[in-house]
Amino acid sequence: MMRYWVKKHTEVHIIPALPFFSSFISVIIKRFFHTSHLPPMQLTAIGLNHQTAPLSIREKVAFAAAVLPEAVRDLVDSDAASEAVILSTCNRTELYCVGDVEAVIRWLADYQGLKAEEIRPYLYTLGCSDTIRHAFRVACGLDSMVLGEPQILGQIKDALRVAQEQETVDTWLNALFQKTFAVAKDIRSGTAVGEHSVSMAAASVKMAEQIFPAVSDLNVLFIGAGEMIELVATYFAAKHPKKITVANRTLARAEELCEKLSVPAEARLLSELPDLLSQYDVLVSSTASQLPIVGKGMVERALKQRHYLPMFMLDLAVPRDIEPQVGELNDIYLYTVDDMMGIVQTGQEARRQAAAEAEALVDEKVVEFVDWQRSRQSVPLIRSLRDDGERARRHVLANAMKQLAKGTPPQEVLERLSVQLTNKLLHPPTATLSKASGKDSELVEAVAKIYHLKQSD
Repeated sequence: MMRYWVKKHTEVHIIPALPFFSSFISVIIKRFFHTSHLPPMQLTAIGLNHQTAPLSIREKVAFAAAVLPEAVRDLVDSDAASEAVILSTCNRTELYCVGDVEAVIRWLADYQGLKAEEIRPYLYTLGCSDTIRHAFRVACGLDSMVLGEPQILGQIKDALRVAQEQETVDTWLNALFQKTFAVAKDIRSGTAVGEHSVSMAAASVKMAEQIFPAVSDLNVLFIGAGEMIELVATYFAAKHPKKITVANRTLARAEELCEKLSVPAEARLLSELPDLLSQYDVLVSSTASQLPIVGKGMVERALKQRHYLPMFMLDLAVPRDIEPQVGELNDIYLYTVDDMMGIVQTGQEARRQAAAEAEALVDEKVVEFVDWQRSRQSVPLIRSLRDDGERARRHVLANAMKQLAKGTPPQEVLERLSVQLTNKLLHPPTATLSKASGKDSELVEAVAKIYHLKQSD
């Protein structure tokens, strides 16, 4: 049995931290595989989001897309976690891991050049079952600033893809996220949580309509050409603004986005921004830049050239693309992702009812996943038990064949074979019960349950 523990060290190392065992499986594993003294590795989620941390903290912890592969690989190489997926969006940074919570927190702080005490007040750390529920809720948009928004599911899939490419996921996280995607699909098709949501993109247009009489009279500039900008640009294009321009670091990517829109749009290089800015009434920015792209001085010059006509600026990036000081200027209406909450309250009651239905379905799916995990926990143990039984069978069969070859009567060989096989198979539980000697009732009950025995008084 000890051979199994050495060969399957990683699996047994993780299993005890997961609350998926029935009582007798726990007893058997502890007694026969001696796992009670293994290091505390567990399935966990560690992170912060728009509910627990202000933008000034979130932007310090966020991972740019370009560094995400290196970061998730470094997390696993640091031995803080044996499996890891990092999800980093404008509203959340979350590390899904099989690892040690405190070690992961220290890694996160060190990697981002921060002190652990600086971010700890804003972090949530979730145990196994809570991690499962949290992953399901996040994927369904139930934990989003905009309830039911669908974009987060694609972001989770991207995060998993990066982790798979870096080989930082294995049994536990692969199973978790495949189930997460299935749950998200079931909830979106089985409830109205997505139908009543107001997306971040739709909310952006509504904010502009609160400031200007009509979007059709506006010149709109988009900075960046990623998924978020594409979504927002699609909503603005549906309102047929006077002019749409996409500015990006690479012209080809900007042109690609312009071709997808339902109205004519112009592609420009981001380096032209200082000369372009004064022409636009609306600016929406979402890039992966680690430093602000639009500064206060640039905006002051643009306002002067516009004769101080108002400008609406929406910064959807984390870290921010637009310097916060820009919001101090007269005639500038600057909003960040944290300012979106007020405008997404429409349809609140309908979304609340849909969310309640979705939450109930999430609870059901968590139970299903836990039950599935419980069934999987015993597979290595069952395999090892059957392997031991097979070795015993082959051993006594080999002895029997030798006796037959020597001319021993078959009846005598069969009798001896049955006795040897019975002794080999019953020796481990018999020896264990003898050692227990009534002092370990839990173990005695487990053996009685396994062999369907009735204990005599």
